[in-house]
Amino acid sequence: MNKGGGVGGGGGGGSGPTTAAAYAAAAQKQKNLLQRVDNDITNIVDSFSFLVNVARVNDLPVRNSQEAFMMEMRAARTVLAADSLLKLVSELKQTAIFSGFASLNEHVEQRTIEFNQHAERTDCMLARIGEEAAASLKELESHYYSSIQKTNQLEP
Repeated sequence: MNKGGGVGGGGGGGSGPTTAAAYAAAAQKQKNLLQRVDNDITNIVDSFSFLVNVARVNDLPVRNSQEAFMMEMRAARTVLAADSLLKLVSELKQTAIFSGFASLNEHVEQRTIEFNQHAERTDCMLARIGEEAAASLKELESHYYSSIQKTNQLEP
């Protein structure tokens, strides 16, 4: 019946051409999936309407057996189309799960980069504050040791 491709892995989490290519691939996959859904539903509706039309009783035994065969064939087509729809739903679930993991991993990587940058800024800030504190302490020590009060305390 209607067979589709496997579950797509998706593009990377970068920017520029990779994102554009991933977007184009996702749009193409969505178009293919919608086409599969339309085909399967059309097959189900056509087979069911044919089953209803053929389900009348005729007097001719040959015609009844032909119609019975046609009904079995259409019923089999309906089952195949329904099975194809079930496979499509399963594929969509898998795609949603895997793309969810991919976007979650991308988000975690992005947050890790942000936190690493924040840690670097914090380290630089702490180093600058330490240097300023050391310079201020040195300046205060020089003022203390050269002050009049200190010299007066040493002389008595």
